[in-house]
Amino acid sequence: MLQYVTTNPGKLREAKSYLGDETIDTYDYDYPEIQAPTLEPIAAAGARDAYREVGEPVVVDDAGLFIDAFDGFPGPYSSFVETTMGVDRVWELAEPLSDRSAAFRCVLAYCDGEAVDDPVDDGDLPVQCFTGVVDGEIVAPRGDGGFGYDPIFEHDGATFAERTAAEKNELSHRGRALAAFAEWYQQR
Repeated sequence: MLQYVTTNPGKLREAKSYLGDETIDTYDYDYPEIQAPTLEPIAAAGARDAYREVGEPVVVDDAGLFIDAFDGFPGPYSSFVETTMGVDRVWELAEPLSDRSAAFRCVLAYCDGEAVDDPVDDGDLPVQCFTGVVDGEIVAPRGDGGFGYDPIFEHDGATFAERTAAEKNELSHRGRALAAFAEWYQQR
């Protein structure tokens, strides 16, 4: 059984839609999160630590909102910025920009204690990473669904908060990373 190390039941539901109920379950473990300017080393370090804790194959993800005009900020610091400043404040900072292009990015990291196809290898445990990206722009808050930055992230004319959970999952950065992972995992 593959363990998705998360405390978010929504992430597990999304993962099961790609991998099936019998393939993946959740493991509640609060692994230490390193600080890095990109998502890949954060997810990889989390997967290594989670694998040591769980002792069986794991997936961990890290995600963020990357605003082009802010050189990708908040990026890997998205959760901290949301907690300390709030989504409305991020909109206020982005509102005067002439270019409000942004992207949601997710890196899903897999670790099973063995070598993988294209590892992120730091000499410790190799990790395989899968990336999902969805482009959009920052807009005034709209919609009541979703969570986090969903009300200010617009893709194809609607914010993620204006979409149903199924519509958002079909488009989401995490869904895209999960789709790439599921294809790879099922071929192993």
